Amino acid sequence: MAKNVLVVFYSRTGNAKKVGEAIAKELNCDVEQILDVKSRKGLFGWLRSGMEAAKETLSPIQDTKKDASAYDLVIIGTPVWAGRMSSPARTYISKNKERFKQVAFFAASGGVIEDVVFGGMEKISGKNAVATLNLTTVDMKSANFANKIKEFVAKI
Repeated sequence: MAKNVLVVFYSRTGNAKKVGEAIAKELNCDVEQILDVKSRKGLFGWLRSGMEAAKETLSPIQDTKKDASAYDLVIIGTPVWAGRMSSPARTYISKNKERFKQVAFFAASGGVIEDVVFGGMEKISGKNAVATLNLTTVDMKSANFANKIKEFVAKI
């Protein structure tokens, strides 16, 4: 298991935040939320988010405080928009890819997404993930949530 770990996530509705914080608590490690520069609230925010993800565009994010190069492993989390990673997560990975030693990924999604989302994250980061975790909306509310977090952490 990596000694020095950072969990970084973007969350529009709170699902990815719930997962990221649960992983960070399990690992007792640093955590940082990727913050948008623009609002994604309401119907127009939702539509813009889906369009950006489908077009695989980068979106402006606030500067992060933690330096990814100071960590042995960076675990990056994203919601799934239009079957792809969120544009803020894409921006974070693009900005920091040279700083990653190792990566792991998680996603909060409506269904099965591994190949497109995690494959895209690996491609942009230039790294193969040491572990991946996809939690669906159903998983978030199930009694199995904690077990899925523990299984993911055990792979790291």
